[in-house]
Formats: sequence, structure tokens, C-alpha cells
Amino acid sequence: WSFAFIFGGRGDFKCLMGLLVHLFVLASAGAFVAGPGFFSVERRRHPVPVAAANKRRVTSSSPNAADSLADTPTALPLKCAILGGGSFGLAMACVTSRKGIATTILMRNKEHARLVNEERRHPQYLADVPLPAGLEATADPQRALSDASFLIHAVPVQYSRRYLRKIAKFVPDDAPVLCTSKGIEKKSLELMCEILPSILGEARGYAFLSGPSFAREIAVGLATAVVVASDDRRLAYEFSSVLSSPSFRVFTSQDVIGLEVGGAVKNVIALAAGMCEGLGLGTNAVTALVTRGCYEMQRIALSMGGRSSTVMGLSGVGDTFGTCFGPLSRNRNLGIRLGKGEKLNDILDSATEVAEGVETAYALERLIKKSHRSYRLDLKFPIIFGVVEILRGNRTPREGLQDLMLLPIRPEFLGVGLEPGQHTHASRLLRRHNIYDDAFLDEPDVFDTDPDGVFAVDKVAAAPGQQSELNDPAATAAPAPAATAKKQQP
Repeated sequence: WSFAFIFGGRGDFKCLMGLLVHLFVLASAGAFVAGPGFFSVERRRHPVPVAAANKRRVTSSSPNAADSLADTPTALPLKCAILGGGSFGLAMACVTSRKGIATTILMRNKEHARLVNEERRHPQYLADVPLPAGLEATADPQRALSDASFLIHAVPVQYSRRYLRKIAKFVPDDAPVLCTSKGIEKKSLELMCEILPSILGEARGYAFLSGPSFAREIAVGLATAVVVASDDRRLAYEFSSVLSSPSFRVFTSQDVIGLEVGGAVKNVIALAAGMCEGLGLGTNAVTALVTRGCYEMQRIALSMGGRSSTVMGLSGVGDTFGTCFGPLSRNRNLGIRLGKGEKLNDILDSATEVAEGVETAYALERLIKKSHRSYRLDLKFPIIFGVVEILRGNRTPREGLQDLMLLPIRPEFLGVGLEPGQHTHASRLLRRHNIYDDAFLDEPDVFDTDPDGVFAVDKVAAAPGQQSELNDPAATAAPAPAATAKKQQP
């Protein structure tokens, strides 16, 4: 009103000017309270944080905007901190940097960090792969973590606990963590989904990435598909949105246990597959061993509360196939050298990167013995237990694989779904010559597809009057004939 009276004019003009002045004052006051970024483009693109109060918004600008801002990370709404400067840490840094996210790698070696910043290459890992321009490396945890929007953990499992304890005080309270480490801690027998909350706190959000993903192929931009699992479905979707690109597809899941078990067991299976290849046993043997290894993976996942559907996905058989048959697999290559007669200690001394399968094999053996109380666990998990015996030097790779071929013949899958005697058909010719016994038909021969994880191997019931093969310490003996069941027509 003061403005209107000063400048004078007609009454309706005074009313209009007064109204405009009031609106201007109110808008200015609102902007002052909201902060300096209230009218910015990025504010309008990402209006509000989502998820629970203990999680920071993990989102990304559009691809076009990300490309235009790739060279100016300080202007971006997100900042990513990569924990670990190994091959996979560098690969994930390439993924986030190409999405236009300001990315800092926390490294141990100051000289390596300097070379990454100045020459855009790592002197030891993926040395021939040029790194994106928007990437930064440092050995200072406070500089890397102080204002991080989210963290990507890429430190090997066996070293993660000690590493996390050193940097825990620098990690922002509301920054969620995406873990890419695969394995089981040898000392505590814990997965990463147990290690991370015990050190960084249970209030923040955690997600876990797995799948067939060689670091080199990710770093150079080859097509890759992975899975991110989290108990918080919204957080999994947000990480998927942040990381996904035309060359890096990120699916989501809520089965954290199934994903982590698959990522751990596949490294042990890859050791055995490499031994097969080193011995020159042929493709048939390697393929059969990998397939049976996936069955052992499924048994462990189900017993721990995971889902069989997860084992059948990218983080289970998908990651297993890539690790067992891919030429870039560290665990497969270690197994090949063992199969050719080299000593384990000599191989480990000459290795430049960590092969998680060795320590994971020891941890899996202890975990299985702790969680399964039935007899003859070596018959239920012959590949895992056989790999451990070879790593300890108790038998040679050739002896271990020969023992696998001498295991008793039985149905391919032992599960729940058919009652004793409910077999669908039988060959009269085979029955006439007594080539096989009715008892084999009484063993349920179905593949578990129960998404709720109800299936438990140790709970398979035996037929009336017959001892279950799974709990029989003398499982190598032929099963006794079961009671005669009414035959069905073919």
C-alpha cells in the first residue's frame, strides 16, 4: 500500500499494486526459509526426499542433464563415495561417473590416488582402461565421505570388518550403503548383510548387488545385468534408478539372503570348475559339476531362509555360469592352476587380486556343519566339502573329482511334492528284467519352486518302514524295496 500511495494513481491501480507487493513479500519470505536452492532447476527435478527418515534420497537427474554435467561434479545433486580402489570399485566408479554423479574413490595408497587424478588410469588394476573425467580419488576418508549421498562398498569380505571400523566415524548418518562384496567372513561366519549393520549401525539403509559382472567388462561399457536386493524395496528401486543405463541393467529383489549365498557359493563352485578344466576332463564334466554345484547352493540358501527363485536368477546360476566359464574369473583361474599341479600357497603368493573362493570354502564348511545336524554331510555337499579337502592338501584335484564320480546314483532332485508310490509311469521292460527297484520311484523327484522357502532337505520324510537316504549314514548301499504300491497305467 505504501508503494501505491507514493506513486499515486487511480484507486483500482492502487489495489492492484498493493496486491502485487504483498505477493512479492510472501514469496521472498518463503524462499528465504526454504534456502538458497529453492528456485533451482535441480530442486524442481528432485522435489523431496523419499523413503524413511533414516534414508537419504537416492535419485538421479535425467540422462541428458547428466551428460551435460559430467565434467562439473560439484554442481550435481548426488555424491557417491566408493569404498575400495580395486577392480570392482573402479568399475562401479565408471558406472556412477557416466551417469553424471560426482564420484570419489577412497583408496589406501596416496600415490595411486594421485595417478588416478592426474593420468585417469590406475597403475595396478584395469591399468589399460581410461577412467571418466568426472572421477576423483583420495586417501583421505573425511574428504571422500563427509558429504556423500550414498556409499558403494567394494572391499573384499575378509578385510571389510577392519576397514569399516577405521572409517565408520566419517560416514554420514543418513547415507545408504550398496555392498558389492561377495562371500562369508571366515572368523564369524557372517554375511555382509550382518557385518555392515554391526559396524555402521542399523538405522541406515543397506542394499546388495550381485550377478554376472566382471569388472573389466563393466568398466569398458559392455552390456551387463545385475540384481540389487534390499529389505527396503523402495531403496532397491532407487539404487536401480541411479545405476541403470543402456549398458548396465539393474533388476531388484528383496531376497538378500538368497542373493548373498549365491554370490558366496559360486566362487567355490568356480574353484572346482577350474580344477576340472586344469585336469583336461572336458566340457561334459565341467558342466555337470557346475550344475550339481548349483543344487548345493540351493540347499544352503533354502536352509538359511533364501528363495530358490533367487538361486535360479542372475545372482545365483547367472553369476555361477559367468564365474565358472568366463576367462576373467579369478577363482576359475586359481582352480585351473591347482588342477595343473601348482601349490595353493604359491598361487596365492603370486596373485595380484583376491580370490574370495578360498576363504569362503573354509567358511562354508564350518557353516554347513553348524547348521546341518544330519549324518554324512559330505554326501549332501560333495563339491563344497571336496574343494575344502583339496585346498587343505588332503587329496589331489584328480582324487577329489574321481570321488565325485563314485557317489551313489539317486534321483537328480530330492524334494517335496509326490507321495510315496505316486509315480506317473514305469517301463514294463525295465521292471521285467529288474534293472531298477521300486524304491527309487518312491523318492520324490521334483525341483523345488517354493518361493517362500518352505523346502528343507533335512525334513524329507522317508517312506513307511524305510529309512530316508538323506539321514542314512550308509547311504552308499542300495535302498531297500518299499511296500508294493498300486500301479498306475502309463
